[in-house]
Amino acid sequence: MAELLSVPLKKPSDVDVVQPLKNTINIIYSTSQKVQDYTEQVEEFSALRSCAIWKAYEKYESSLEVIYSYYDQIIALESKIPPGELQIPFKWKDAFSKGSGFFGGRTSLTISQLGYERVCTLFNIAAVQSSVAAAQSIQSDEGLKLAAKLFQQSAGIFNHLKGTVMAALQQDPTPDLNPDTLAALSSLMLAQAQEIFVHKAIHDSMKEAITAKLANQAEELYADALKLMQKENVRSLWDKEWLPIVAGKQAMFHGMAEFYQSLVCRSNKAIGEEITRLQSALEFLKAAQTRSGKPNLASDLVTKAHRHLTEAIKDNDFIYHERIPDPKSLQPIGRAPLAKALPVPPKLSSSSEDLFEQLVPMAVHQALTAYENRKNELVNSEVAKLRDATQLLNSVLASLNLPAALEDSTGQALPKSLVDKATAVQELGGINVINTMLRELPELLTRNREILDETERLLNDEKQSDDQLREQFKDRWNRIPSIKLTETFRSNMQKYRTIIDNATQADRTVRDKYEMHKRGMELLSEGPTVMAASVPHAGGGSVDNNTSSAGRLRALMEQVETMKAERDAIECELKSATVDMKETFLSALHDGNVNEQALSVETLGRAYGPLQQQVKESLGKQEGLLADIQKVNGEFVSERSGQGHAAQRREEVLKELAAAHDAFKELLNNLKEGTKFYNDLTQILLAFQNKVSDFCFARKTEKEELMKDLTRGLGAVAQAVAPNLPQHHGGIGGMTSAVLTGVLQSGLNTLSSYLTTGGGKTESKTEAKSAEAGKSENQTDMKKEPPPRPPPPSTAPTSAGPPGGLPYPMQPQNMPIPYAAPPQAPYPQYAVPPMPQGYYTLPFPSGGYQPPPQQYPGYPPQYPQYPGYPPQGQQPPQNRQW
Repeated sequence: MAELLSVPLKKPSDVDVVQPLKNTINIIYSTSQKVQDYTEQVEEFSALRSCAIWKAYEKYESSLEVIYSYYDQIIALESKIPPGELQIPFKWKDAFSKGSGFFGGRTSLTISQLGYERVCTLFNIAAVQSSVAAAQSIQSDEGLKLAAKLFQQSAGIFNHLKGTVMAALQQDPTPDLNPDTLAALSSLMLAQAQEIFVHKAIHDSMKEAITAKLANQAEELYADALKLMQKENVRSLWDKEWLPIVAGKQAMFHGMAEFYQSLVCRSNKAIGEEITRLQSALEFLKAAQTRSGKPNLASDLVTKAHRHLTEAIKDNDFIYHERIPDPKSLQPIGRAPLAKALPVPPKLSSSSEDLFEQLVPMAVHQALTAYENRKNELVNSEVAKLRDATQLLNSVLASLNLPAALEDSTGQALPKSLVDKATAVQELGGINVINTMLRELPELLTRNREILDETERLLNDEKQSDDQLREQFKDRWNRIPSIKLTETFRSNMQKYRTIIDNATQADRTVRDKYEMHKRGMELLSEGPTVMAASVPHAGGGSVDNNTSSAGRLRALMEQVETMKAERDAIECELKSATVDMKETFLSALHDGNVNEQALSVETLGRAYGPLQQQVKESLGKQEGLLADIQKVNGEFVSERSGQGHAAQRREEVLKELAAAHDAFKELLNNLKEGTKFYNDLTQILLAFQNKVSDFCFARKTEKEELMKDLTRGLGAVAQAVAPNLPQHHGGIGGMTSAVLTGVLQSGLNTLSSYLTTGGGKTESKTEAKSAEAGKSENQTDMKKEPPPRPPPPSTAPTSAGPPGGLPYPMQPQNMPIPYAAPPQAPYPQYAVPPMPQGYYTLPFPSGGYQPPPQQYPGYPPQYPQYPGYPPQGQQPPQNRQW
C-alpha cells in the first residue's frame, strides 16, 4: 500500500510570555479580587509552552498529551482575559513555507493575541496527530485503532479551524491557515481514516461485500480530497509527491472496491459480472500505479486480480458460457462511510489542571467588578449623608459657641470642651502634620504627570516611527496606522489628565480652607496654656450657668454626643460589611446566565438595608434636635444678654477656635484622602504605562517582521538582475566579472541595511566605499570570493520599546485600584476608565476575505488525465479531476 501522508508543523518563535502575562493579570484582576502573586503559575505556563513546542517534533502519542495540556491552558486563560488585552507578539511560520514569501504570500505572521496562539497550537496538534497516525503499523490491531482515531481527530480539528480561523485572526492568514487549505487537509485526513478502516477490514478478514463498500467510500473521499487540493490558490502548497499519491490512491481504492465486489460475484456464481469487475479492477489498479509514479503500488492485489481473471475466463469458456456484461450496466457498489471528522472537545487533556484556577472567568470577573462598584457607591453615599449631617451639626454648634458657652461661667479660664479639643489636635500632630501633607501633595501630583507624559512619549515615538516607514514604503507598508490603534489609549490618557486637573482644583480648595483657619489651628496646636493667653477675658463677675435653660442645653449636648457616637458605629458597620459574591456568580454562570444587576441589588438590599434605615432615622432625629437646640439657646442667650463688649469678643474667639478644631479634623481627612488618591492613581498610571509599553513592543516586533519581508523581496529582485558577464567582455571598466558581482552584492546589502534603519550614518557609507575600493585593487584575480557584507550602521534604529531611566519602576506588583472617594471629599470621584482592548496588527480587508495568491511553481493548473483509465459504472462527479 502507498504511504500515509502527514501534515508539516507550523514553526513558532521564542517569545517572553512571563512579564506581559503578569502585567495583564495584575491590571485586570486587581479591582474586584484580592491581588495574588501568580509568578509561579505564569512561569509554569511559559515552561509548558516551551515543552509543547519541542514535543511537537516527537512523533509519539505521549507527545500529544503535553501539547494537549498547553492547549487546554490557553483555552482556560482565554476565558479569563479579554481579547486583545494580552500584548505578546506571537510569531508563527507557515507550515508549507518553501523559504520565500515574496511571490507566494507571507511566510510568517505575528499577532499579539492569545487567540492566534490557540489557532496555531491547534493546527500543530492536528499535524502531530497525522504524523503519529501515519507512523502506526497497519499490521497490528492496536496500530490500526490508534491511526483511525487520530486521523479522524485531525480531520475534525482542520474542519473546526476552517470555520473559526478568520474570526480569530481578523486579518489575512498565512497560506496554511487559509480556509481552502484547511478544508483540503480535513478532507485528506478523513480519506486516510477511511483507508485505515479498509485495512482493518482486510486484517480482520471481514466479508468481501463490507470491504468493497469501505473501499468504495475511500475512493469517494480521496476524490473529494483531490478536488480540494487542486484548487488554484492551494495546489502549489503541497509537496511534489502529494498530488500523485492522492490521485493514485483514488484509482487504487476504486480498483480495490471492484476486486472485492468480484469476490462477492464469485461466491454468487455470477461469473460474467465477476469477469467484468476484475477487468475494471485491473485497469484502475494499473492507472493507480501510473498516477502515483509507484510501479509497485498494490502489486499483490494486481497479481491476485490477474490470477482470478484468468481462472474466471477459463471457467466461463469451458463451463458457464455467460455473457460478459458492459461495466456501465452493473449495479453500483454501495458505500460504508465509517470515518467521520470528530468534533474538537472542550478539553483535550484528561489530566491537566488549570494553572489559573483562582482567576474567575471573565463574565464572573466583570460581574464582581460591577458589584463592587454598586456596593462602594451605596456605602459612600450613606457615609456621605452621615458626614454631611455631622458637619452641619458641628457648624451650627460652633456658631452658637456650644458647648463652650455653658462651661465659660467665669469668663477667665478656658472652657473644658475647648481644652479637650486643643489636646486632641496636639495628639494628632497639630498644624505641623497639616503643613507636611500640604507640601507633599505637589510632589505626588508631579510624579503622576511625569508618568503620564512618559506614556504619551512612548505612543508618540511609535507613531512617528510608523509614519516615517509608511512615507518611505508607501502602499507596501500595509499595516494599520498607529493613530487608529491608539485611539483608546489616547482617550484614556485624556481622561487621566482630566482626573488630575480635577484633583488640582481640589488641592486649591483644601489650601483655601487651611488659610482661613490657619491662626485658630496654630493656637490649638500650641496647647491650652498659650491658647488661654490668646483668648480675651470677659471682665466683670461670674455668670450663672445653672439656670433652667442651661440645664436643658446640657441635656441636648449630651444627645448630640450620643448621636455622633451612633453615627461612628453605623459608618464602621457600613465599611466593614462584606458579602462574597464569587460563588453566587459562578453558580449563575454554571446555570447559563449571570444577571449581575438583579443578583447585586438583591444582595445589597439584604446586607445594607437595615443600616440604610438607621442612617435615615439618624438624619430625621437631627432635624428635631437642632430645632430644640436653637430654641433653648435663644433663651440661654437672653438670660446672659447683659454682658459687655469684652465678653462678646471672648465669645467670638471661642467660636473661631471651635471652628478651627472642626476645620483641622476635616482638613486632616481630606489630605489623607488626597494622598491616598494620588498614590493609587500612580499605580493605575504605572499599569497603564506598562500596557502601552507592551503595545509598543508588539508593534516594534511586527515592524521588524514586515521590514524583513520587504527587504527580502527587494533582495530577491535585485539579485535576479545581476547575471554573470560573458567571458569575452573581460570586465567593465577594468573590473572582472567576479569583482563586479561582489560589488553589486555589497551595494544591495548596503541598500537593505539603509531601508532597515531608515538611513545609515555617513561613517557607515564611507566604510562601504572603502571596502569596495580595496576590493577593486585586485581586479585580475578571477578566483576571488565575492566581497564580505559591509558592516552595519554605527547606530541602531530608534526603538519604540520601554525607555530606560523612568522615574518609577515599570512593573509594579500587586497594585491596588481605588474606588471612588466619598462624595463629601473635595477630590474627584474616580472610576477606572476602560483599558484599550488590544489591536489588530494588519488591516482586515473591507471586501471580505480574499485568499492570498499562491502561485508556486511545480504543477500545471489541472492534474493530468493519465492514459488507460477506463470508463466504468461508478462515474465520479463530472467536475472531479483526477
